Amino acid sequence: MIEKPLVAADVELITTLHGDEPQSVVVLMQPRGDRDRLLRAVDDVALGEFGEAAREGDEPEGRDARPPAERGLLRSLDALRASGAQAVGRVVEDHPLDALAAVVTETGADEVVVLTDPHYVEEFFHRDWASRARRRVGVPVLKLFAHGE
Repeated sequence: MIEKPLVAADVELITTLHGDEPQSVVVLMQPRGDRDRLLRAVDDVALGEFGEAAREGDEPEGRDARPPAERGLLRSLDALRASGAQAVGRVVEDHPLDALAAVVTETGADEVVVLTDPHYVEEFFHRDWASRARRRVGVPVLKLFAHGE
């Protein structure tokens, strides 16, 4: 599960997690939601990124976030495939944890990787994607922090 397009360092990290084993990846892209704007701003302040907190309103959210998420997903899938992984994916707006649990069941996944920016408030209360996924999917969940562009 990702929140933003993968950069080269993210792709390398994911495709080398298990050495030279062939990789088969299902990517679920969660577009930027409009309900968590305050949490993102608090995270930006906690990271000392005051300019980012001030620009929270400039990023597309809700329905407007879907087209950029679709483009980001396609770029991420192309990068994974170029690294030799089999990769498919989709944008998931509604009930992402239900979609994640369904993918784990349908594919017989060995593990889940959640690749996000730090979300200190959600992590503190164990409401971040990885913590919530651990309670739902029945396989190990690895949380990684996404690299910047």
